[in-house]
Amino acid sequence: CQRPRPDELVTALQTTEKASKNAAYAFSDLSGTWQLRFITGTKKSRKRAGVALGAGRYLPQLIKIHITYQTDGEHQGWVQNSVILGALTLTLTGPILFWPQAKCLAFDFTQIQIKLGTASLYQGRIKPEAADQEFYEQTLKEQAFFKYFWVTGQGIAARGRGGGLALWSRCSSV
Repeated sequence: CQRPRPDELVTALQTTEKASKNAAYAFSDLSGTWQLRFITGTKKSRKRAGVALGAGRYLPQLIKIHITYQTDGEHQGWVQNSVILGALTLTLTGPILFWPQAKCLAFDFTQIQIKLGTASLYQGRIKPEAADQEFYEQTLKEQAFFKYFWVTGQGIAARGRGGGLALWSRCSSV
C-alpha cells in the first residue's frame, strides 16, 4: 500500500476543506485518541524552513504524536498532547473549548509531564491554576485552535490558527 506524495495529499486536504464549508459535526465526534500522521507548516514557517518542510511531510515512524480529546460537557473538555520518542514521553494537557459555529476547537496547555518508561521525571503546571478558568473566558481570537474540516471515525483533518494543515488517524490503542 503506497501513500500519496506530500503535494498530492496537501491538494486533497485543500479540496476537502473547500468542499466542507457547510459540513457539521458534534464535539463528541472528536473524542478519543488520534495519532498525527501528516503536517504542513504555516506559510511563515515554510518560508523559514525552505525545502526541509516543503509542501508538507509525513511524521517519521520513530516519533509518535498523540492527541486525546475528552469532552466534559456540551462544549468543554480536556486535551492531552503526547510526543513519544522511544521510552521518553512529553505530555502537555489543558482545557479545550468547542466553538460550533466556527467549527473550531480551541485549546491551551497548562500542565506538563515528562516520563521515561513508566517513571515520571517531572510533572507540574506551565501556567497558574487560574489559567484553566481564564481560558474559558477568552474569545476565539485570543486562543490557539484547530478548525476541523474532515471528521470521521477513522481520521480527522484541520487547519491551525497559523494556517498549517494537519491530518490524524484514530488510535485503536495507545
